[in-house]
Amino acid sequence: MERHLVGGNAWQQTGPYQRDLAAAFRQEQERELALDNHGFEGRSIEELWRDPEWHEYIFTGGTGTVLDFPLMIDAADTDEGPFMRPLTDQEVRAWAPSGQPTHDEWVEALASEQLDYPGRGCGNCTVLYREGQPTEIGYWGVTAD
Repeated sequence: MERHLVGGNAWQQTGPYQRDLAAAFRQEQERELALDNHGFEGRSIEELWRDPEWHEYIFTGGTGTVLDFPLMIDAADTDEGPFMRPLTDQEVRAWAPSGQPTHDEWVEALASEQLDYPGRGCGNCTVLYREGQPTEIGYWGVTAD
């Protein structure tokens, strides 16, 4: 799903769960890059983020995916993007009181605006559950353009 906001496009996607959210994020980036390298053939995520042409590409349009962020920061970090930031437990419980949101609850919270999209050039993520077990990670963000 992509939603157009003033100055950026909102997007969402999911990836497989891993206990280490930063490792899961990097794995999802690698998967996404394998699906579409956006014309930057044969480069790793790290190489892309050292390339000024990639910066220009991301900051003037972006991919609308996890590729738009060089790294994941801590949930308590308040730095502005372009970073992927997991939600804090308190942020999750604001829209999913159980603290274990399902995929459907996450989609509904985004659609109903009970869960906000971050600012331009920023991304968020949270663990999603099925029958009380973590099964995937929901990622969502807004392009920098």
